[in-house]
Amino acid sequence: MAGREWNPWRRLLALPNESRAKTVIIAFLVSAVCAALVSSATVVLRPIQTANRAAEEQARIAALVQGIPGMATLLEQSGGTLSTVVINLETGRAATAVTPANLEATLRDQTNWTELDAAQDLAGLGQRPDFAQVFLLRENDRVSLVLLPISGQGYGGRIDAIIALHGDMNTIAGIAVTQHAETPGLGGRIQEASWQGTFPGTALRDENGDMRFEMARGPASTAYEVDGITGATRTGRGVTQMVRFWLGPDGYGPLLDAIQRREF
Repeated sequence: MAGREWNPWRRLLALPNESRAKTVIIAFLVSAVCAALVSSATVVLRPIQTANRAAEEQARIAALVQGIPGMATLLEQSGGTLSTVVINLETGRAATAVTPANLEATLRDQTNWTELDAAQDLAGLGQRPDFAQVFLLRENDRVSLVLLPISGQGYGGRIDAIIALHGDMNTIAGIAVTQHAETPGLGGRIQEASWQGTFPGTALRDENGDMRFEMARGPASTAYEVDGITGATRTGRGVTQMVRFWLGPDGYGPLLDAIQRREF
């Protein structure tokens, strides 16, 4: 008489393939192994993904700077380079404990977001992060250029962009739309270089300090307008409100004020 098999693995394999217990156990083991592999891959790939996102952001920043008339020459002449800092949006000052390295983790905590009421929420975001990473170019002891990530709701969904301001913090140096969901051939034209090229030189506020920036319904007719896009009225409204929000008091306003006062 053959001895009893005490190895549980061999006993499991010896069960007929029609056995419900064998099917359930094998399925569970396969799922556990797959889950472990996926978790391991996530841990291993996370630093690579973070580095790739950082590299993509830097590439977009470099492309934006190169597209600003005279900026490449200025960088070469001054030897200047863009520096980056995380801003506390409420105070307009550099964050004390949040850095570019831990910003993403910080913003996963919902306590680091501010709910916006209807009157504040021009960009249609619902809430605003308390911290944001910005890019600065200094010439001697002054900020001569600042690049600011902005976002808002267009017709098809969220629009993400980076807007550059000259040292007076009131004149647009350029814009780069980095992501959007607008209709191709209509609102989607906001990603075209020809449209983005209408931004440089546009003023944000008038002599009284009132925000006047607007995306026109047609060709720009004032110093505060950029060209509109035919058939994309809601996209134009979204861009207008996005810029007005982020460059206003509930966005980067405190930072822009501090730079103008030469306190940053």
